[in-house]
Amino acid sequence: MEIRGSLPPETAAVGGARSYEGVWRFTAPAVDVSVPGARHAVRDLLRRQDVPAHDDLVQGLLLIVSELVTNAVRHAALLSPQVAVEVAIGAEWIRVSVEDEHPYRPKALEADCARTGGRGLLLVREITEEAGGVCDVEQTASGGKIVWAALPLAPLPGITSPRRAP
Repeated sequence: MEIRGSLPPETAAVGGARSYEGVWRFTAPAVDVSVPGARHAVRDLLRRQDVPAHDDLVQGLLLIVSELVTNAVRHAALLSPQVAVEVAIGAEWIRVSVEDEHPYRPKALEADCARTGGRGLLLVREITEEAGGVCDVEQTASGGKIVWAALPLAPLPGITSPRRAP
């Protein structure tokens, strides 16, 4: 996976961007092996850019990336042979998004102990909310979708760390 990135034009022009700020995007085939590849690419990007994120935030973010790419691979591959992962890092937020060309808008299922799967978006929503962030799904102009989550770099007072996968 080749990661291409740049500073956002508005911050680059002003010159006020921190060294870790920017937007990076990569594409990967919609296959199972892309899930750990995307997670490792995002982890390496955060390290390379020296993003001031605490370990719990990084672990939560990587779990979100895994869940979003897994959903794209499992549910969108038929209409979207490639998925795109974007990481946007600002002064106070990290936003990760996964884009595919499938028109279906996913919904988070409720917790159901009898189910062995299908709770990825529920997990994404819980991690995001617990960290004080936001997540959503947007339609693209081409008819696909972007599923994203944005987390604050600094933890909110009284917020516990994001849950880790068992």
